Amino acid sequence: MDLPEWLTAGFIEHALKNADKDSSISVANIDVMMATSIGDNNNSKMYRVSFDITRRKLSKTVTKRGSVIVKVARSTQQLQKELIEDLDIFGVEINIMTEVLKDMESILKNTKLSGRCYFSQQNNPPILVLEDLAPLGFRMADRQAGLDLDHCTLVVRNVAKFHASSLLLCENKPKVKEFCSKGVFGENCPPTLREFITIGMKAMVKAAKSWPELSKECIEKLENLQDSVLFKAFRVLELREDEFNVINHGDVWVNNLMFKYGDKGDVIDQIFVDFQACFYGTPALDLQYFLHTSPSEKVMVHHKNFLIKEYQETLFLTMKIIGCKTCTPSFLYIKKILFDCEIFGFMIASTCLPIMMASKNHAKELDDMLDDGEFNADVYNNEDYRVRMVRMLKEWDDLGVLDGK
Repeated sequence: MDLPEWLTAGFIEHALKNADKDSSISVANIDVMMATSIGDNNNSKMYRVSFDITRRKLSKTVTKRGSVIVKVARSTQQLQKELIEDLDIFGVEINIMTEVLKDMESILKNTKLSGRCYFSQQNNPPILVLEDLAPLGFRMADRQAGLDLDHCTLVVRNVAKFHASSLLLCENKPKVKEFCSKGVFGENCPPTLREFITIGMKAMVKAAKSWPELSKECIEKLENLQDSVLFKAFRVLELREDEFNVINHGDVWVNNLMFKYGDKGDVIDQIFVDFQACFYGTPALDLQYFLHTSPSEKVMVHHKNFLIKEYQETLFLTMKIIGCKTCTPSFLYIKKILFDCEIFGFMIASTCLPIMMASKNHAKELDDMLDDGEFNADVYNNEDYRVRMVRMLKEWDDLGVLDGK
């Protein structure tokens, strides 16, 4: 493991002293290991740093074992370079974690949305030192299996609270919107990501031609749509000031969600991580992204409407409790904006979902998946993905999403 030279006990000690305003803190005996695997976090290197921490408490010196997550930007590949340098995704995350989320959690009072940020550095390189959520009992779910109904219900409720608190914050501090005005999906989308989506779409269509459940007409529609889907998807996400808008997390999928479990193994809490793609706009972005990446196939077949209803009802209740001036959107309105943004869900399911469902044997860095202008097809040779995608393509065809209008 290649460790940064600056990642020392002294660095961690400095970060914690400043965060807690406690000069008595001393850090020693650090142990560093990678916190994620290939395919889990593409724009950062994540280190889990364990250490002995000594501090003064009530005239006594106390020593215990502690740990933090150190998140470091990596721009060794072109897409990472464009996201970090052109879109400033680390700058977005630093602003969100050091300012915006604190205000949102203050609004919600008893809801923890994220881990604590102890230290941030915007350049040379961009760094975040974050609370390690594992000692608090939080862990990631299996990205290949998909989330069951209990997990999904908890997530959509928390997404609703996230959206509602961001709305009140924007009502009171309109300039907050500027922190997340660019987003990843839209006119600011980096060239390499555009290429990645376009080539991924063509790879999905190529794979779909071998799926016998799809009609010849459906395949023809996919072929006609593959070159234009990116622009159609970006267009439906354009900010419309007269519509209902919130701060979206922007990347709500299994690996950016951590869960806590009770004594009987039942899920009891959920928290968000990774705020690099936060975006002010329609809440349909978060909902479409989550629904087309994270629930199990069983949940999507039998409980999709239930989850949308849970989101809307939690949004209504939270907005009422915290005192938002904006009128709460109805269930029919949420259904409408989701329908209007189905093309975005289609794009995500065609290009991101197969990567998210890939086995660890097929997991690669994003740039490495592009080979001479073609997409690495391994991720599409996944029976679970095929079953899920065939069902969704038939539904999108029935809805007219594939007609290219």
